[in-house]
Amino acid sequence: MVTGEYAGFVVRRAREEAGFTGAALARRCAISASYLSQIEHNARVLTPQLRTRIAGVLGIEVQQLTIDPRARTAAALVDSFAEHPELRALSLAEVRLVADQLPGVASALLSLANGRNADRERIEALELRLGGDRGDDVGPVMPFEAVRDFIALHRNYFDSLDRAAEELAATLALQPRTRYEQMRRHLQTLGVEVEERPREVLDGQRLFEPATNRLLVAAELRPAQKAFQLASQVALLTMEEPIATYLRTAPYTDEVTTRLTRIGLANYFAGALLLPYRSFLTAARRLRYDLEKLSEEFDVGFETVCHRLNTLQRPDDSGIPFALVRVDRAGNISKRQSATPFHFSRTGGTCPLWTVYDAFTRPGQVLRQIAEMPDGRAYLWIARTVTSGSVGFRAPNKAFSVGLGCDLSYAPQTVYAAGLDLEDRTLRAKIGMGCRVCERPACPQRAVPFAGRTLQVDENRAHLYPYVHEGDPD
Repeated sequence: MVTGEYAGFVVRRAREEAGFTGAALARRCAISASYLSQIEHNARVLTPQLRTRIAGVLGIEVQQLTIDPRARTAAALVDSFAEHPELRALSLAEVRLVADQLPGVASALLSLANGRNADRERIEALELRLGGDRGDDVGPVMPFEAVRDFIALHRNYFDSLDRAAEELAATLALQPRTRYEQMRRHLQTLGVEVEERPREVLDGQRLFEPATNRLLVAAELRPAQKAFQLASQVALLTMEEPIATYLRTAPYTDEVTTRLTRIGLANYFAGALLLPYRSFLTAARRLRYDLEKLSEEFDVGFETVCHRLNTLQRPDDSGIPFALVRVDRAGNISKRQSATPFHFSRTGGTCPLWTVYDAFTRPGQVLRQIAEMPDGRAYLWIARTVTSGSVGFRAPNKAFSVGLGCDLSYAPQTVYAAGLDLEDRTLRAKIGMGCRVCERPACPQRAVPFAGRTLQVDENRAHLYPYVHEGDPD
């Protein structure tokens, strides 16, 4: 069975930008012009082998024929339309047509939808304050969402910060198991003394005191975590201009969101300093993206490895484009970043069939899943639980599941494809963005009806409506 994905728009756009006619490209790729035309009109899938061949002829990176930002825009529009009665009847195919043919209109609609969501969140926060059900600290989540969107706008990669971090790592000759002390000495050259304090005293992981030029770091952290905190402070002290340059590209100016973005960029620099681009990507390829082996070699946690792999998008030498997600047992998504068309829903929860939730049933084990979205795109997902917190009896701890996913065409480059039949579609888990925006009517885990379809109840097909069943499901 042929495996691949529908990528007509990106193939056609790349061909036109390279100045090729359809006939010329088909001839250079040793395929018929009609075959190429069918690919460009999404009548045929683009196979991994042909994708590589076309990219070679056009002189571009293979991932440029895989990452379709319009697909992500379409998915985001379907998600946002779920709360608009006049728009939610539109199918994913109709919305994707708008995203493909009228990308400017699609972006404008998405901006309007995001603005409406932000207004609704502010109203809800105000209602909670006035009602007194929660404390005065309740506020809109818009700043966090805005920072996530800003990072996605830059495809999870910030070139000047990444290269500066890589250069500093080489200058300091950072080594995985000694970098904390090396970073302490580097901060001393900047006039900053590092001291350790109990976490409860700091009320956090680190505290910088500008008046005394002291950086206080939580003593309970592991050396790699302390090194990360020091590296982030280095960014705030020495990368002010590169960070300011990126901040000027942000579509917002309010103080809270801007500060959050500055912290996010500093943390990006810290990750790039601890895991320098070329050496980390070289190791990832050598180890075939084995997350646990990379964690051991670079002396960092599983989540840190996943996060860095998600950012390896340097144009001249990129890694596999991954999507990253972190969830808790209740289904809350506390971290989501994607260098793929995979879209994380903002409404209606996520899919219970997703392997990131299975990870909680087998703590510490790496799970894998071939998952197919309603639009036909298939992904390889790897997930594992991570825990953190204080040490001691009855000490509070945090538990999350971290998932890393890539388009199925990249799966053979990883160790996680071993033993999997990538071409057998019957073995794929049929997941979606969440019940309210998922178009799979017969899903056994469906919790609510699809918001984009008028509900037609057929008593002869009662099994399609498990969300209204009140009796014993067994």
